Amino acid sequence: MTDKPYVIDQMISAKEIAARVEGLAREITAHFKDTEKLIVIGLLRGSFVFIADLARELDLPVEIDFIEASSYGNATESSREVRILKDLRGEIEGKDVLVVEDIVDTGFTLHHVLHLLRARNPRRLEVCALLDKPARREVDVTARFIGFQIPDEFVVGYGIDFAQRNRNLSYIGKVRFIEPPAEG
Repeated sequence: MTDKPYVIDQMISAKEIAARVEGLAREITAHFKDTEKLIVIGLLRGSFVFIADLARELDLPVEIDFIEASSYGNATESSREVRILKDLRGEIEGKDVLVVEDIVDTGFTLHHVLHLLRARNPRRLEVCALLDKPARREVDVTARFIGFQIPDEFVVGYGIDFAQRNRNLSYIGKVRFIEPPAEG
């Protein structure tokens, strides 16, 4: 699939992302103002850029951990089979937890991860997603904190990849596949 040529059209600029991350941090700080410590859990790999920027903006005592779950592989469509590739190092029982996700698409991965985390009895469990794509939702999951709601487009950048490429872009871009010219 990655051998098919494509271009990336900017959808959300780096400046827009930075401003929204600051706003999300203010909302999250206000919501968890009474916490002793907020456990911020990034869903790898796509959230690593977002969680780094968001955590620096939070005005709270923060511990960061990661969980890696996958349902895509190198495809553009979810396999609907969620695998945990890396679990948390720390305990979350009785603690305030914020799951940071790059994009909520079908909802399968996030639903699976939240089910796993709820079983560990956190005091509070909330979700912050940089991108929300409700048109693709197949499982009922909601993020309390949302950066941007986007249409049903395949996107990359700011940590989000296509076959492990384009994570390093400072913006969110829409992938547009180029059709070869018709032979004739």
